[in-house]
Amino acid sequence: MKTETSIVAVTDPGERDRTAQNAGDRLIVRLSNLFAWIFPLLMLAICAQVILRQAGHNQAWLDDLQWWLYGAAVLIGIGYAVTTNSHVRVDIFYETYSPEKRAKMDVFALGWLFLPFALLCWDVTFDYALTSIKANEGSDSPNGLHNLWILKSFLNLSFVFIAIACWAAYVRRLAVFTTPVLWRKLAYAFPSVVFVLNLGVYYTVFYVTLLLSPEGTTARDVRRMPFFDAFEYGPFETAKPVVIAIVLALVWIGGTRLMVSSEKRG
Repeated sequence: MKTETSIVAVTDPGERDRTAQNAGDRLIVRLSNLFAWIFPLLMLAICAQVILRQAGHNQAWLDDLQWWLYGAAVLIGIGYAVTTNSHVRVDIFYETYSPEKRAKMDVFALGWLFLPFALLCWDVTFDYALTSIKANEGSDSPNGLHNLWILKSFLNLSFVFIAIACWAAYVRRLAVFTTPVLWRKLAYAFPSVVFVLNLGVYYTVFYVTLLLSPEGTTARDVRRMPFFDAFEYGPFETAKPVVIAIVLALVWIGGTRLMVSSEKRG
């Protein structure tokens, strides 16, 4: 009598479809595997604090360490989930679509929704981190973990990590239904491209102006200058850096498209 045996294999999501992954995907996987070692350290910190607290030796720095470790691991885990497609997904309809249709949905979700969101989070947390660095922010508890600016700076940098994961996954999914030449990469992720250019224009003008302004000029004074006013057209208004970013994005996409066309004719 034959008996059937079941084999349960534990696989690394980062190794699935490895042949389709690009350099950005591999970077995300390698860094994520490194940061995964945070979780054993987190378990040790939690167990140590429980034992010490029951013994009457509560350590505030261990409390701080726990959410430092947990925060870092979760933020890096977001990028890993994007790369490995292991995030929570409402796949009632998605799983029934053809591979090409699923790729198109992923391209829209990554290039038009998630990547702009990651860039927005980076922008919002940029001043948050700078303020903490300038103030040399520490823990509220005397014996807690000080240098809180390290964690807040990491928070800001983690959104760069997430943005890289989004872009790498976006390019990989774009290749499913079209050749991912530069102009297509830019065009299919138009909102993200505009957002990046807007940030580049805004911060370049802002810091150059602040650097060249007379002594005593504050960041608030710079933001009140005409360049940072809104551009009005009828009942609508848009920030001037945004208008410049849209124009630059269109020129960039159009220019790279013309270059491809001229190379084909040549």
